[in-house]
Amino acid sequence: MRRRPSWLKLPMASLASVMILAVLSAGVRAAEVKVAAAANFTDAVKEIGALFEKASGHKAVFSFGPTGGLYNQITQAAPFEVFLSADDTTPAKALKEGFGVEGTSYTYATGKLVLFSKTEGLKLGEQALKDGKFQKLAIANPKTAPYGTAAVETMQKFGVYDALKSKIVEGNNIAQAFQFVDTGNAEVGFVAFSQVALKPSGSRWVVPANLHKTIAQDAVLLKTGANNEAAKAFLAFLKGPEARKVIEKYGYGFVD
Repeated sequence: MRRRPSWLKLPMASLASVMILAVLSAGVRAAEVKVAAAANFTDAVKEIGALFEKASGHKAVFSFGPTGGLYNQITQAAPFEVFLSADDTTPAKALKEGFGVEGTSYTYATGKLVLFSKTEGLKLGEQALKDGKFQKLAIANPKTAPYGTAAVETMQKFGVYDALKSKIVEGNNIAQAFQFVDTGNAEVGFVAFSQVALKPSGSRWVVPANLHKTIAQDAVLLKTGANNEAAKAFLAFLKGPEARKVIEKYGYGFVD
């Protein structure tokens, strides 16, 4: 005769306790992490988040925006636990000002700036900027968005910034700057390469890296997530091969 499993012999009260503990244990294993991510990394990190949930059971909940704006929210007690910046200075500031966990910051990607237009067949680059044969040029706000800062630095290197200033339309972040170009409200714009990496249409010019400061995008664990295993697991996953493959697919580089 088949023997009953030992747990079936437990009194009802004990059996209930075992079941409650099992449920609680499952709750501990499957947790949630709140991630503040720079707007340029939106598509890539959404894809990474899905892979992370499938691999770990944890769920990543994302909030997107300009790096400066996200950091302002962090200083105002926003419940973010991981910060994915579009630069390396803001996470360093978070550590210095006591919002980040020491030893957790690292560069998860390096970004590329692109001059982009939805119009096919355009020859974009230095001469196109000097000619200025467009009505509107979209960039992200250079005060809060590193890609906007890089766009201004590029124009200054070419000596065209003052001439083009009246044609510039600023997006609150790089996502809005791209939206201006994508909807035709600006004929051209400086956007993140990640936003057009999977779009075969349009015209583009990848800005040489020596025309602006390196866009090193750093991640840091915030003190609000110091005791959240899901937050630590997400940062670890971001360093792994699955995430790296996605990051490369969207045109980012790495600091090795």
